[in-house]
Amino acid sequence: MFSHDRIWAAIDALAERHSLSVSGLAKRAGLDPTTFNKSKRYAVDGRARWPSTESLAKIMEATGASLDEFMTLVVGGKGGRAGVGAMRSVPLLGFAQAGAGGFFDDGGFPVGQGWDVVEFPVGSGEAVYALEVSGDSMLPLYRDGDTIIVAPGAPVRRGDRVVVRTKEGEVMAKILARQTPRTIELQSMNPEHVNRTFDAVHIDWIARILWASQ
Repeated sequence: MFSHDRIWAAIDALAERHSLSVSGLAKRAGLDPTTFNKSKRYAVDGRARWPSTESLAKIMEATGASLDEFMTLVVGGKGGRAGVGAMRSVPLLGFAQAGAGGFFDDGGFPVGQGWDVVEFPVGSGEAVYALEVSGDSMLPLYRDGDTIIVAPGAPVRRGDRVVVRTKEGEVMAKILARQTPRTIELQSMNPEHVNRTFDAVHIDWIARILWASQ
């Protein structure tokens, strides 16, 4: 299962594997040396801070680690996959499929059979699926052809990257700016696209983006 602590522990383990401090790992990746400091992992109000997909991609590139290797550290620790780190197939959909009716249950998870699949290291109880990005509306974070992994059952909070489906079948990837019992405010990843606000009753489901394969 993904968690804030496991992601940060994987960064620590990757640094240790290459005989680096977390500051040294950040510098090797061309990031600010304090990017992965323990003081940066929680906000002043105690809210958990997550490393960005961009910073994770940079440290993997800098160390030569593959996505599979990093995810092994996330789910299995330094010693490897150890049970929960086993790969399994998860459904892969395009955004057009995600917007069509009849493909999802009430929780926002794909139903039926015949989907394309991708291999992903997740815990045995992790309910996730993959979406293939199309177009440029999610630049610069996600490019056309990238695969994002989403978890419909994961809690979402302000600042999370999310996939949202409206009752009318529109599917979009945004940043959750604000959520109240009545409204949901979404910030666009691409500054050329407008931010969106919806009445909560017009939202079908929201799924948190856990990972992007780029």
